[in-house]
Amino acid sequence: MMEGKRVPKRKTSLGNILIRVGICTLVLMLGLFGMSRLASLKKPPAEAQQSERPLRVSVVKAVPESIPVTISGYGEIRALNTVALSPEVAGRIVAIHPRLETGEQVSEGEVLIKIDPANYRTAVLEAEAAVAQTAVTIARLEKQQSIDTDRLATIERNRDLAEAEFKRVRRLFKRDKVGTRSGVERAEQAYNAAVDQADQLGQAVSLYPLQINEAKSAHAAARARLDLARTNLARCIVRAPFNGRIKTVAVEKDQYVNPGSMAVTLADDSQLEIHVPLDSRDARQWLRFQASAGEGGRAAATAWFGELEPLACTIRWTEQADHQHWRGYLHRVVQFDPQTRTVTVAVRIDAAAAAPPEPSGLPLVEGMFCRVDIPGRTLNQVVRLPRWAVSYEGKAFVVRDQRLQTTTVRVDHTEGDFSFIGEGIAPGDIVITTRLIDPLENSLVEFLEAPVASKDLLATMNRG
Repeated sequence: MMEGKRVPKRKTSLGNILIRVGICTLVLMLGLFGMSRLASLKKPPAEAQQSERPLRVSVVKAVPESIPVTISGYGEIRALNTVALSPEVAGRIVAIHPRLETGEQVSEGEVLIKIDPANYRTAVLEAEAAVAQTAVTIARLEKQQSIDTDRLATIERNRDLAEAEFKRVRRLFKRDKVGTRSGVERAEQAYNAAVDQADQLGQAVSLYPLQINEAKSAHAAARARLDLARTNLARCIVRAPFNGRIKTVAVEKDQYVNPGSMAVTLADDSQLEIHVPLDSRDARQWLRFQASAGEGGRAAATAWFGELEPLACTIRWTEQADHQHWRGYLHRVVQFDPQTRTVTVAVRIDAAAAAPPEPSGLPLVEGMFCRVDIPGRTLNQVVRLPRWAVSYEGKAFVVRDQRLQTTTVRVDHTEGDFSFIGEGIAPGDIVITTRLIDPLENSLVEFLEAPVASKDLLATMNRG
């Protein structure tokens, strides 16, 4: 059977092994040869030239100049004089101005409201009657004084005659025993009656000046009541105290009003005023006070700010700041706020100056929020730079030998888009105006354009 037979193993010859090794060796050699050929065909890269890349910047040449500083602030236009008119007497309103509406213009002396005058006319008539009555009383007392003065002279003469008669009768009775005692007593009684009558009339005559003065005082009081009654009658009509604009109205016809109740608010637009708060440091450094204020003037007598120089100020409505502006003048210091550390100044504008600067423009009116530019003192020998050319740490970048260098500067003033440098930049320095963030010190610099003088920078930016 097949199961009992062994299958003989195939024997690998040495020749076959050698052939296989030779084939593998040949393949490896061919691969190495191909790689070397390909490597010989590749050219080495060109060696790169190492060069420094410059910063391209805009620059200006530092030229010191004297700059008149301008302080800017904001405020709301208001009428200089605003009066709240109130009735001074009580009563019912019987008439009002035909144009008593907010925004209407009224002239000085025009009747705004009229209160029912009936009760006040009656009071005038009553006061006139009292004046006439006291005048008659004074005349009666003066006439009576004249009559009683004449009577007093007659009665005093009768008293003197009675005294002489009494003395004669008494002398005859005592010395010559002529007459009777009863006759002497009758003569004495007549004398005493004459004395008493003269004393009474003399007392009445001496009191007449006091009575007349009392009557004159009553007459003066009556005249005062008459003046008051006439004044109250005149107060039934409320007139406009000046040419102005009706700002508010709080009454209607047939309304009953009491003294002191607000009726009409009238604004005088002939003069306007803006209260402009300024930083106290700017006010201290740049506001221009009159020299006389510190030489025995008002400021020397009181602990308050001196007189400001009445400088012309530029006023711009914030809604059209670039299109139109007006001229006002600096007037006074209004107040100092200790919480915000601000000094508030007043700038005034006349009605003529508040007119529209151009036919199609608007006038300057109450309620407009405006920017005010106030001229200050002159800043001498400073360098004008764009505000962004100086960092918050007070650093600026200058070019020396075509290399960037950092310098520390002192900013004396900042106005609009410009900072004015007092120290740190020498005349003739080339200052970088391009905004840079943490540039590398001593970096190579290339100018975008030729440097312009810093004092001409404003004109260059306006042209740009």
